[in-house]
Amino acid sequence: MIDIIEIDGHKIVPGQNAILELDIARLPSGTDIQLPVHLYRSAKSGPTLLVTGGVHGDEVNGVEIVRRAMVSGLFNQLKCGNVLAIPLVNIYGFINFSRDLADGKDVNRSFPGSETGSLASRVAYTLSSKILPIIDYGIDYHTGGSSRYNYPQIRFSVGDDEAGKLAHVFASPYLINNKAINKTFRKTGMLDGKPILVFEGGESLRYDQHSIDEGIAGLQRVMQYLGMIDESPEPTEKSIVFTESSWIRSPRSGLFIWHRRSGEQVKEGDVLGEINDPQGQAQVPVLATRNGYIVGHNNAPVVNQGDALFHIGYFDQ
Repeated sequence: MIDIIEIDGHKIVPGQNAILELDIARLPSGTDIQLPVHLYRSAKSGPTLLVTGGVHGDEVNGVEIVRRAMVSGLFNQLKCGNVLAIPLVNIYGFINFSRDLADGKDVNRSFPGSETGSLASRVAYTLSSKILPIIDYGIDYHTGGSSRYNYPQIRFSVGDDEAGKLAHVFASPYLINNKAINKTFRKTGMLDGKPILVFEGGESLRYDQHSIDEGIAGLQRVMQYLGMIDESPEPTEKSIVFTESSWIRSPRSGLFIWHRRSGEQVKEGDVLGEINDPQGQAQVPVLATRNGYIVGHNNAPVVNQGDALFHIGYFDQ
């Protein structure tokens, strides 16, 4: 019996590659929004891996990681199994340099979505109803938002042993074992028994070569682990696993200058940055409250009191 994959009425047989256009919605202008899905099939049966980028339209590093993987031919000679690649999920947000869609809603807070809901809900519904049932594993590529930079990291769900195993295989510099947020793609996949890793790296609307390189290398390691390819690069850094993380927030409003940045180890009491009064009347240090590692930092030069400045990862105490 031939193992046929069917997506939205399209049937793809083993050994065949295809680009599918899934209908999402129509904008008020009359423009149809379609979601391109690239399907690569080996002639030999095996697991199905989904790789996605651009769930948030301004997170270009994820888009670039999936794009480079496709154009490099990584998916063209699979030893077994299948790869579904969606480099740009949020097309409208991408065009408008926006995290969200035209309805102002976040796709990654709209799962599992609705066929008759808002635009964000319809995008989420397309993924959860037409793509998720087909896959065995997923890697969803993201980038820090709102001027925040994330050191290359994999986030995986607490209690999902298979996702944890894949996270260690991916072997990004940082691994964060945290609880999946409700209505996200990761949580929806977890509830459906489909382990989905979330990669975070770089800053929105800005390329970060380190994050792109780590994102592609980790993908190759996962593909080798699943038997899809023969070789993958060794990790350039030993992975550090965090079981807890929290943000250090701005003690006052003003001009923010960071002295320490993502990827660095810090100790309690270290001066991480400073907040300066624009009139030159005050300077307030930003201090580390515990020992840990900076997994993300804010690049915004102007901040308000309470803004997130440094994301710190911690080990079990």
